[in-house]
Amino acid sequence: MEILAARCSPIFLILLGLSSLCFVAGNLVVIFADSLTGALPVFWVVWIGMAIIGVAQGLVETVINPLAATLYPDDKTHKLNVLHAWWPGGIIIGGLVSLALGYWGFGWQARLAVVLLPAVTFGFMVIGTKFPPTERVAAGVSATGMFKELGRPLFIVLWLSMFLTAASELAPGQWVDIALTRTVGMKGIVLLIYVSGLMFLMRHFAGTLAHKLSPIGLLWFSCLLASAGLLLLSVANSPITGLLAATVWGVGVCYMWPTMLASASERFPKGGALLIGLMGTAGNLSIKFVLPWMGNIFDETKIRAAGGEAAFKALTGDRLNEVLGIAAQTSFRVVAILPAILLAVFGAIWLYDKSRGGYKAETIVLGGAKS
Repeated sequence: MEILAARCSPIFLILLGLSSLCFVAGNLVVIFADSLTGALPVFWVVWIGMAIIGVAQGLVETVINPLAATLYPDDKTHKLNVLHAWWPGGIIIGGLVSLALGYWGFGWQARLAVVLLPAVTFGFMVIGTKFPPTERVAAGVSATGMFKELGRPLFIVLWLSMFLTAASELAPGQWVDIALTRTVGMKGIVLLIYVSGLMFLMRHFAGTLAHKLSPIGLLWFSCLLASAGLLLLSVANSPITGLLAATVWGVGVCYMWPTMLASASERFPKGGALLIGLMGTAGNLSIKFVLPWMGNIFDETKIRAAGGEAAFKALTGDRLNEVLGIAAQTSFRVVAILPAILLAVFGAIWLYDKSRGGYKAETIVLGGAKS
């Protein structure tokens, strides 16, 4: 760590500063979309604003993951999970603030504007901050050596698996609150805050679990619970069963994203920020494919449950909620297949590790000293 402290990398500062600017600019575009409408319709103004926010989110992800891996080379799984605990932590804070502002009569623009506070704050925080070079750069691993890691078979397996773990977490996460609002009468944002709180708490225990099971063992149990939780969501019909299903699913998926990043970094440290970034890219790309897939299942099921498109359009009240609930539950049941597939994949890797004496993170040398 002394070697890291003696050197600094300006790229992290630049990217985080740019992220802060994009968060501010993107949110302002969305908030004032009506006023900015001119040659472009409001839809495209909002789209541009959200795209800028997406760039801001990607820049943060680009920096914080390799930075955490660099600062804590011997405890990546735990530290990345703790770091990512603040993703649901932010949802909790944002959800509670939104509820309070809504209670006091503020509109959506005021509630969205709250995001500007942390965006501006961390922008000022990075000014003058010295960031260390990444683990790979500090060890003197060349860019060629980094790209060579892309061809290692186990990384390819983990990269493809990231599509399924992210799909198991993020795609249903877009639907859980809406579906349970209709099927069991729970207010969506309250459920979102609950599941986020669960994830925030559980991620702080990732290190202990990973040490007992190994990171890949932790992922195996995560997939087991995620699949079971999605199946339970597909049959939940009361507040109690809905809360139970959301709990099982939430515990299952909470470790997936950060532990997948940590596994890639621990097994292939020479791949540096490139491999971590590609894992995150795979996770985000999976949403592009899985959410529309869930949407198609939802649309086809609701039409079939209603007895035809004309019959669906005529539905109102309780019958409409019943049909939409059936459609949402069917979507959960189909998506439950994804983490179930990974039980075989992670199970095979887990057994392979055990056959070689157990899981061992790969280490590289930082300036002549072991990391």
